Amino acid sequence: MHPLYKAVATLMYEVANDLLVPRFRHLSENEIAEKEPGDYVTVVDKESEKRITEQLAKFLPEAYIVGEEATAADTSLLKNLKKGLAWTVDPLDGTGNYAAGQTPYAMMIALLGDGEPQAGWILDPVSGRMCHASKGQGAFVDGERVTTRSTGQDIPVVALSARVTSDNLRPDFDKHHPLSHGITLAPSPLCAGEQYPRIVLGENDAAVFWRSWPWDHAPGSLFLEEAGGKLARFDGSAYDTSDCSHGMLGANSPAMWDQVAESLLR
Repeated sequence: MHPLYKAVATLMYEVANDLLVPRFRHLSENEIAEKEPGDYVTVVDKESEKRITEQLAKFLPEAYIVGEEATAADTSLLKNLKKGLAWTVDPLDGTGNYAAGQTPYAMMIALLGDGEPQAGWILDPVSGRMCHASKGQGAFVDGERVTTRSTGQDIPVVALSARVTSDNLRPDFDKHHPLSHGITLAPSPLCAGEQYPRIVLGENDAAVFWRSWPWDHAPGSLFLEEAGGKLARFDGSAYDTSDCSHGMLGANSPAMWDQVAESLLR
């Protein structure tokens, strides 16, 4: 595990227990807003990010911090992700679910070195499950090392982002008849902080993501790959935290990635 594992994990539990969990299903309408259609933000997102950012700055004063809500106000913050140490912070992933009083939702933090994920934390505030990965040291769930496992189904179980349409995939793909393409569709949790654990822990074999903001994928990409899986762009190129273009596929193994890519993308 990363040397800062305990400090960051403790911070996340504290913020989740102080802010996220108590306010769940207790927000008023004026505490929820849309940054753009379908992309929600709440007072909890903002309050949590502020508290997390203040503490991370104490852990590593030299590290740059890129929070989701701070970046929504100033997109130029993304320009320095590849320069030295940087934190990415998603104080409340799955805000749409949270605002609607539904689960899952998550909290995610990653530490980058010159743009490369070095450590990642994904907390499920409801169950208390903490997923963690450290570069070259493996992936862990609640302190126990894990490797990816299959759903065990003959036909791969694949979750598609709600923003993915047939136009984003191969021209003849039909969501209504996925078995004809050699996959079984699974519902998206609408929360990257839940989707990555589902791939690693064998609930899904793969998932297609559309948006690729670094705070959504830096922690999960490291967790997936340290566990033995693969995340890549639709064309097979490696995930880059500074590239926010659309379209990525994650799978529980490189072989599964190739199989699902053949079914969906080629």
